[in-house]
Parts: sequence; structure tokens; C-alpha cells
Amino acid sequence: MKLDRQIGSRIEDPTEKRVYVRRLFAGIAGRYDLTNDVMSLGLHRRWKRKVLGIAALAPGQRVLDLAAGTGDLGRGALLGTPGIDVVAVDLTPEMLRVGAERPGPGPIGWVAGDALELPFPPSTFDRVLIGYGLRNFADLDGSLVEILRCLRPGGRLVALDFGHPRSGALRKAYLGYLDVSTRAVGWVLHRDAESYVYIPESLRRFPGQMGVLRSMEGAGYEFCGIADLLGGAMAINFGDRPSA
Repeated sequence: MKLDRQIGSRIEDPTEKRVYVRRLFAGIAGRYDLTNDVMSLGLHRRWKRKVLGIAALAPGQRVLDLAAGTGDLGRGALLGTPGIDVVAVDLTPEMLRVGAERPGPGPIGWVAGDALELPFPPSTFDRVLIGYGLRNFADLDGSLVEILRCLRPGGRLVALDFGHPRSGALRKAYLGYLDVSTRAVGWVLHRDAESYVYIPESLRRFPGQMGVLRSMEGAGYEFCGIADLLGGAMAINFGDRPSA
């Protein structure tokens, strides 16, 4: 379709993708949380709890919620592990403003920033958590290197995102479902089908959980792994910065 081709062309170029993603999420910030609940039937909350379990947080740690949106993972981290320090970073200031207005279990530092140029010294964080952000990075490989720089030795990255089901038939059916459902949700909640057509178009260009695993290993992470969800339609990637 024409809309799909237009979005696809905008996100092929890293510089243009960064501008496009920022504009897109600025427009949906006010209903972002509601849309997540509608599109996942509330399951994203369970998947984010799994992210926190894999992160194995401990009191005294410093945690970065990257591509934080409205800060779901940061709030979950504070709720489950008192005594940690949480910073939420997102490319879109409008998303951060919505997140900062939501009540939560403790203070979060809200910072506008790009995953390719994080405004922190090396070895700042014990954990980096990402919920549905990998697909949105203008340069996935470059962002993984930058995240590694900001992790302390032995620190861990845990990232949840849409995945590629291992079955070709399931993958085709899944993308077909997203093509239809994202248009419907975008129109009902935002009166704009483009708002969520971006999801299947970005997923078509995303390397999926296996590609992310290879990129993490290539960037220098160790103990890398994948937790598939919904037959691989969603997935959690994780890996550690080497201790030495």
C-alpha cells in the first residue's frame, strides 16, 4: 500500500528515521499506555515483569530505562527492588512529560536523549532495560555499542521487542495480522492509521531476536540469550558486559 511504502522509505535512512520516530511518538504520547494495553490485551505487563526477572535487580544498583516511553520498566524496577536508582531516557520529550506526570513508587530521573549518544560517563549503569525500543533506534549496532559503554563490567542489558516467529507460516500470518490491527487501533485511538502502521513496517526491517543476538555478540556482550514469547512473536534479548 502507498502508506506502507511512504513509511518504509522514511525509516530506511538513519537520520530520517530518527526525525520520523520522534515526530511519530510525540503525536501518540497521550494515549501510548492505553494503546499498549489494547494491542497486547494487557500481556505487555506480564512480559515486562519477565524482563525485570531476567535483569535480576538488586538494591544499590543504578538502572537505565532506555527508550523509556512513559517509564513502565523503570517504575516496575522501583516497585520490585527498593533501594535502586532509576534514570529514564527517551528520544521524545513528550513521552517523558507524560511519564513524569504518572504516579509511581519512587523518584525517576527523566532525561531526553538518543541511544547513539547517551549523556553519561562510561560504566554508569548496572542494568539497562529496554521495552519496545530496539526497532526504533536509528542505528541498532551503534546503539548496542553505546549501551555497552555505559554498562559497568558485569552489567546486563535486557530488551523486550516484537520478534520474528521461527515458523515462516506463522511469521507471515503474524505480519498480516499486524497490518490490519495496527491500522484499526491507530484510527480508533488517534484518528490516524499511520500512528501504528509503523509497527509492521519497522518489524519488516528489524533483524529479529536472532539478529539482535548476533549484533550483541559482535558488539562484545557475553552470556547472550533469548527468551521467546508467543512463539517468537515477541522476544526478550539479554547479555552482559564482560567483567574483565
